[in-house]
Amino acid sequence: MKKQRQQLEQKVKRLILLFVIGLALSGITAFPLLSEVSFLHDKVLPIAPSFVQFWINKVFDGIKTIDSTYPFMAYGTDWLAFAHLVIAIAFIGPYRDPIRNIWVIQFGRIACLMIFPLAFICGGIRGIPFWWQLVDCSFGVFGLMLLTHIYRNIQKLEILILNINK
Repeated sequence: MKKQRQQLEQKVKRLILLFVIGLALSGITAFPLLSEVSFLHDKVLPIAPSFVQFWINKVFDGIKTIDSTYPFMAYGTDWLAFAHLVIAIAFIGPYRDPIRNIWVIQFGRIACLMIFPLAFICGGIRGIPFWWQLVDCSFGVFGLMLLTHIYRNIQKLEILILNINK
């Protein structure tokens, strides 16, 4: 039973690490927006469907204009990136002690669910195409799936530890 406990703990830690890496990477990508959109414009645009081409052109023109005229506006996405990194740090708690810090996993699941109203309400208000709102929602879907899997494994781990200690 102790070996089973160790294996389950390792699995939980690997899954949490995967989530933290994904969260951190999605945040870090908010820093170099102009170069990322330039890459899409130069490399993806020629092979993309017309509705995607339209959107890439529009986003590229908008970011390029803002960057050249109002570079301070990118400070908002810098804060977005920072928030991702800070939230990722919160997952150190469940990595170190999953049972005691299961609340962080619950918090993450709630945050993933909150992506949907944000994407659909603010996306609609800001003129984001519906198909791109769905792309944004995919972060919530995958995050929720992963965190739910982690949550269930932590519950199994807790039951296993209780049985070992009996």
